[in-house]
Amino acid sequence: MSAADDIKNAAEKAAGKAKEGFGKLTDNEKLEAEGRADQVKASAKQAGENVKDAAEKTGENVRDAFKE
Repeated sequence: MSAADDIKNAAEKAAGKAKEGFGKLTDNEKLEAEGRADQVKASAKQAGENVKDAAEKTGENVRDAFKE
């Protein structure tokens, strides 16, 4: 995963947290729910990137094992 993806996911999560907080502050349940949804979406993207990275690393390890 690139550092840019990490930063983008963290920014999306922070924006969702801010939106949720603003929704709580203004007693806007819809905005609050959207903020929570944005956070979940960013977390899911991050998890997907982590799985992708783990699969790549496993593939590299298998390839390296066959080289030896």
